[in-house]
Amino acid sequence: MKLFVVLFGIFAAVSAQCPSIVTRTEWGAIPASSTNLPTRPAPWYVIHHTAGTSCSTKTTCSAEMRAIQHLHINTNGWADIGYNFLIGGDGLVYEGRGWGKQGAHAPGYNDKSVGISFMGTFTSGLPTSAALQAAKDLISCGVTLGHVAKSYSLIGHRQAVATECPGNKLFDEIKTWPNFKP
Repeated sequence: MKLFVVLFGIFAAVSAQCPSIVTRTEWGAIPASSTNLPTRPAPWYVIHHTAGTSCSTKTTCSAEMRAIQHLHINTNGWADIGYNFLIGGDGLVYEGRGWGKQGAHAPGYNDKSVGISFMGTFTSGLPTSAALQAAKDLISCGVTLGHVAKSYSLIGHRQAVATECPGNKLFDEIKTWPNFKP
């Protein structure tokens, strides 16, 4: 993806490390019943796992996205899928609520964060290397595009509320990422 910025009246192309994102239309989302606009640029990233089924192809990950959205809307009573983005074992990023929309993923952080969830359970194993790289690229992309503050902090869901999310192995992994806040 190329961004164009104006510097002293001159257009310059800047490459953002943005991964391809499977849109809501592509994975078959139903429309959200409402949207709230959160603080921007967001000062936080919150990392999750879905604690559900892993997926390894666009077809299976899209089906998992629809199942998660169904659970979040029909069981949890939320307006939409709770996360801003989800990442499949196929290494693709799936648009949840997307940029610039308040999530329903971490009490106390929903209005000031971007929630990224890995599809699957990561208590004793890690997401695929492609999935981990996609998350890192998405984090950089959010900063480059101005959706997330350059001085952002990154936490695991368990740091916001009492839960095992994002799983022990994934939590140990994100502790090594830039801007992790202990």
